[in-house]
Amino acid sequence: MPTLPHPTLRPETSDDAEAIEAVTVAAFREAPHTSHTEQHIVRALRAAGALAVSLVAECDVEVVGHVAASKVSISNGAPDWFGLGPVSVLPAWQGRGIGSALVEACLARLRERGARGCVLVGEPGYYQRFGFRPLPGLILPGVPPEYFMALNWSSERPEGQVAFHPAFAATA
Repeated sequence: MPTLPHPTLRPETSDDAEAIEAVTVAAFREAPHTSHTEQHIVRALRAAGALAVSLVAECDVEVVGHVAASKVSISNGAPDWFGLGPVSVLPAWQGRGIGSALVEACLARLRERGARGCVLVGEPGYYQRFGFRPLPGLILPGVPPEYFMALNWSSERPEGQVAFHPAFAATA
């Protein structure tokens, strides 16, 4: 099998929206446990100006991956927490470390901007490699605790109910 060049990571530009949507649709097309609304979520976050971080992986001017992060609120008022996701990589490019590189770059950007922590809903086997774990005391209603994980960069331990941006309810 020929070696594919490694993509470069960069911030999203206004010209990337259509490519990001196509990557997101393709990445989640066969995914189990999803309502297949991820592309709508990214579009709604962008329209609301709520993308705190939006990075693409690009290879030979083709967008092959994307990661987003947006602010979340915690019922106890803990500030500077973010939600990671969606993370999307074109199926032909999956398994080559692109998703991991996107997640690591996104987390680094969040830390640079003073984030105290990050939460996500995802597969524990994948996201635990980045340090994500269920955090007792943090709750996302309707999501089994093993799939709702956090990465705390603060000495403070937040507790309460987490709410993602309203864009996460987007269905079209």
